[in-house]
Amino acid sequence: MVRIGAVVAAGLGTLVTAGTAFAARGVLPALGGRPVPESLLDSPQYRDGAFRNTAPPRWLPPGSGKAALREFLFGGQRRHPAGTVPLLAADGTTPPDGLHLTWFGHASTLVELDGVRVLLDPVWSDRASPSRLLGPRRLHPVPRRLEELPRLDAIVISHDHYDHLDMPTVRRLTALQDAPFVVPLGVGAHLRRWRVPESRIVELDWGGRTEVAGVRLTATPAQHFSGRGFKRNNTLWASWVIAGPRHRVFYSGDTGYFPGFADIGREHGPFDATLIQIGAYAPSWPDIHMLPEEGVAAHVDVRGGLLVPVHWGTFNLAPHGWTDPVDRAWKEAEARGVTMAIPRPGERIDVAAVSTAEAWWQTLA
Repeated sequence: MVRIGAVVAAGLGTLVTAGTAFAARGVLPALGGRPVPESLLDSPQYRDGAFRNTAPPRWLPPGSGKAALREFLFGGQRRHPAGTVPLLAADGTTPPDGLHLTWFGHASTLVELDGVRVLLDPVWSDRASPSRLLGPRRLHPVPRRLEELPRLDAIVISHDHYDHLDMPTVRRLTALQDAPFVVPLGVGAHLRRWRVPESRIVELDWGGRTEVAGVRLTATPAQHFSGRGFKRNNTLWASWVIAGPRHRVFYSGDTGYFPGFADIGREHGPFDATLIQIGAYAPSWPDIHMLPEEGVAAHVDVRGGLLVPVHWGTFNLAPHGWTDPVDRAWKEAEARGVTMAIPRPGERIDVAAVSTAEAWWQTLA
């Protein structure tokens, strides 16, 4: 019996070791690359080996960490939709004239303006995580396969967190498309590790800009942080201005509410539409993600026309109910006279033709 037990134990040990090695083989590449510090030194945002916000954000006010964990585990809010989230699949052959927005879920959005297509923060994986087995899992499928996307002119990344920068999606888009990846400083190190050609990587500091097919992409400030492993803030985060000959769109990325929005509005606005983060908030991080009401205020600050809220409904990332972000944003927008569209995942909206939001999500509350 001892010999059999020893054999079984050895076999189990081998399986555990093999499983750990298999998991590590998938996780380690997903962590990405390390930026060369010397390439970042010219940035005013880079000091003492890390990128900095214009004002240091508050982290974990006294008692908020335990309170957030307790709320997440035992709060009782419905953090999942009560039924199946309705998905739409727009025709990918429609010309990208005018200004159209297609929200695929979370922050992933296709912006079509003035004949150009720009894909923002594409995440097609089942989990927002370096692992295929652990981490926040999708609450609804992606409404369209990557192979079904039309030809893209640019792929824009706001920062390197897993719910915005996804290795399998990047690798697949590298094979399927020839569009450049336009990213904040340092994020190119991740793309290089994932074998994106150097010729397709454009890295920008805040205020930096590049032009793609007549559309100008400008990296603008945000108040957030970065990091895919234990090292924090070795890559930059950004919001983005997408400016064509006739239309302009602002994308907030992940950010806390800060005075920089008014500066962006004065320098780059007004905008025909904004894509604003409204979800994943908690007392533990009051300055790095906006509350829904702050998202509406940011839209007003940048001088936005149509507000399309993003960063909600797809991944369970914070201790609040599934519909809380959109319910609160909808109420605040109505109080402030802001026109808001809340598309179903995959729905292509014509910015010029939107008048009121349809409350489709309330049947799933």
